[in-house]
Amino acid sequence: MAEQTGNGTAIAADEEEHGHGHVRQKATAKLVVGAIGIVFGDIGTSPLYAFRETFAGHHHLDLDPDHILGVISLMFWSMMLVVTLKYVSIIMRADNKGEGGSLALLALINGQTKTPRWSGGIILLGVFATSLFYGDSMITPAVSVLSAVEGLAVYNPGLAPAILPVAVVILFALFWIQGWGTSRVASLFGPIMLLYFVTIAALGVISIMKTPGIVFALNPYWAFMFFATDPLPAFLALGAVVLAVTGAEALYADMGHFGRSPIRVSWLAFVLPALMLNYMGQGALLFREGAAALHSPFYHLAPQWGQLPLVVLATMAAVIASQAVISGAFSVTQQAIQLGFMPRLRIAHTSASTAGQIYIPLVNWGLMTMVILLVLVFQTSSNLTAAYGIAVTGAMFIDNLLLTVVLYRLWRWRWYYAAPLLAVFFIVDGAYLAANLTKVPDGGWFPLLIGFVVFTLLTTWSRGRKLMQDRLREAAMPIPVFVASAANSAVRVPGTAVFMTSTPDGVPHALLHNLKHNKVLHERVILLTVKIKDVPVVEDDGRCKLEDLGRGFFRLVLQYGFMQEPDVPAALKNVTGCGQTFRMMDTSFFLARQTLLPSSKPGMPLWREKIFAWMLRNAESAMEFFRLPTNRVVELGSQVEI
Repeated sequence: MAEQTGNGTAIAADEEEHGHGHVRQKATAKLVVGAIGIVFGDIGTSPLYAFRETFAGHHHLDLDPDHILGVISLMFWSMMLVVTLKYVSIIMRADNKGEGGSLALLALINGQTKTPRWSGGIILLGVFATSLFYGDSMITPAVSVLSAVEGLAVYNPGLAPAILPVAVVILFALFWIQGWGTSRVASLFGPIMLLYFVTIAALGVISIMKTPGIVFALNPYWAFMFFATDPLPAFLALGAVVLAVTGAEALYADMGHFGRSPIRVSWLAFVLPALMLNYMGQGALLFREGAAALHSPFYHLAPQWGQLPLVVLATMAAVIASQAVISGAFSVTQQAIQLGFMPRLRIAHTSASTAGQIYIPLVNWGLMTMVILLVLVFQTSSNLTAAYGIAVTGAMFIDNLLLTVVLYRLWRWRWYYAAPLLAVFFIVDGAYLAANLTKVPDGGWFPLLIGFVVFTLLTTWSRGRKLMQDRLREAAMPIPVFVASAANSAVRVPGTAVFMTSTPDGVPHALLHNLKHNKVLHERVILLTVKIKDVPVVEDDGRCKLEDLGRGFFRLVLQYGFMQEPDVPAALKNVTGCGQTFRMMDTSFFLARQTLLPSSKPGMPLWREKIFAWMLRNAESAMEFFRLPTNRVVELGSQVEI
């Protein structure tokens, strides 16, 4: 009997383990499908225009077998080196508590590299990579949707005049629905992109079967021969070849949503094969039909009856790719606000269950305006691709510089392991960046202009905020002196007063002004500072740091990660050790609203001070940003010179 019981227990344990394993497999499969839908939209829509642009773009390339094989070989090995090796295999290991992206990597490096010699330059690199992302987030929806809708002219040339109006309507609708949230339709993204990738892979296979010799393009020999026989055309072609890997940085940025494994599995097992089959199919088509199919080799892969359904499917894929970039712009903006590079902006939540589902109206309508202007000004996807690529290659090159710091300073790799790998990455990305710089006169100036404007705004806000805090700190009275004098002289009234202050030392200006004008102090006075740490998430048990200053005064610091949103009333409910629990009806929140007076002090040039003053005036109220109860807030103004 004992033996039977033991066997039964073992069998039950095996079944339970098998059950857990089955659940894990289902969860992983769901994440893989989700990653295909969200992460790979940008790189997945590249076949719409990337292969065409290498031959019919701004630097025309002779359409012959050697060049076709050379271009496909370059595309394949670019995907292997840039996407598979650099991002999927190496950079995705450099996560900040599971989060990826330039700002997350910047926070990780800055948190572990305290040497001032490194920190200043690293911060500027990370901020500039973020600035370039905004240029990319404007071009991606424009080029993706426009290139998809251009399939109408392939199906029926008489529909060509409808391309621009249809593209503008689709883009307007895409930005219009952002305020409603995407959680309802997001569940469809994965299946739609699965169908899209299966379709483009199948079309590629059918074409390859007609011209099987195209598979030899996977041999790096053809890429080397391309450069050996035609070095200048090959170099210029890199400006279009890189379009095949645009979106590679999204793998790293979206790592926090899906995790490393699902992204790696979906890329290696599904997305990479589908893309290469389609590119080889387009190459095989050009082998057979030559210039007749060059107008749009992607759509010419489909038979006449299938071109209109393919236009619909490709447009849906382009919308999904655009949605991912727009959501990314919201997330990056939120991170920049939390890390102190942007003023507070109004952030709305579009999902009660998913914290990352946010909507920032100013960013949304600003992006929509610029995207529609791009479509109306450039008019064709071929013209837009001239502007596309510089922001991506610039960000990739900056990622190399940040990766160098990670390998040497954080992971402590030996130089003879790191140097050859970094040399390959710098040579490849440097060549792509240099080739894209040749497109500056044709439209490449646009993402650079956007990048420099955003970089100026981000650094101006960061610098101005630091100068303002320094000026306030200089004028602040030491806490012990204030507590000793004010506690004895001022009249104490019932209730709790919470004075918000950006610096965790010195007496807040709002407290001094309140005492000066109202001549009273509350029984309990909380000096509250909200700090954003260089980690994505701070757990609840590390949220509060409380210090008893004596005589009813307390210093409270609330800590959040840069992916979290501060909720002061919710945090106060969990604070203990400073008397009775907080009741919002007995609590008043005092905020200081500074008015900046530009001056000739040596902090910043006067023009930057005026920009900072404008940003300060238009920042979201701390009351709404920290979710303070509107009927319990008192604002006191002060003037500051920097």
